[in-house]
Amino acid sequence: MHEPRPCPATRPARPARPARPARPAHQALAALSLLAGLAACGGGGGDDAPAASPPAVAQPAPTPAPSPAPAPSIPPPPVAPPATAGTRATCDIADFRALALARINSHRAAGASCGTSGSFGPAPALAWNDALTQASLVHSDDMVANNFFSHTGSDGRSAGQRATAAGYVWSTWGENIAAGQVGVDSVIAAWMASPGHCANLMNPRFRDVGLACVRGTASNNYRTYWTQTLGAAR
Repeated sequence: MHEPRPCPATRPARPARPARPARPAHQALAALSLLAGLAACGGGGGDDAPAASPPAVAQPAPTPAPSPAPAPSIPPPPVAPPATAGTRATCDIADFRALALARINSHRAAGASCGTSGSFGPAPALAWNDALTQASLVHSDDMVANNFFSHTGSDGRSAGQRATAAGYVWSTWGENIAAGQVGVDSVIAAWMASPGHCANLMNPRFRDVGLACVRGTASNNYRTYWTQTLGAAR
């Protein structure tokens, strides 16, 4: 099994750097970032107009019925809180959102050296964003369904286009993807150990983040597919 090559980023090319040890074949990483100055783009298309409703027909007013005696007050039964763990968007990892935000923001609060991508001082904490999470889930689902590993979706869309389609009006965006890691700690540790991914996580211009993990199947090259989308709203 061959490891997928990281996708080319849109940032200017850097001087060649020394080769790093090969990553195990069961894991892969790739990072992509796009900064302000580009126009947002995304899918279009409108919905068909709904069929016209039939006109209302006047009806005779009903004879009012006698008011019944008020029923005794009975408190409603307690409602169980909705389950928040075990969904396909989290690879069945409990406390997925809280754990991810804690790990990401701990690194941002401390600052980090991102190797050839430079050193970063403390950065503002990121806020969880549902639209970016939806964009991340769309891409992880796509990678599983079509058994590929790339920033470019099977439909040709970029992370910025996926964020726009999910309703996020961005001024800047970045994306980290990974495959094969079994948990939040391991995927964030892998990203922080890689200069380009680390730079995305530490970028002080980003304000929002979404993360999704989808399990692979027997026909996939990897057991998990992770997508992290970062951004700042316009």
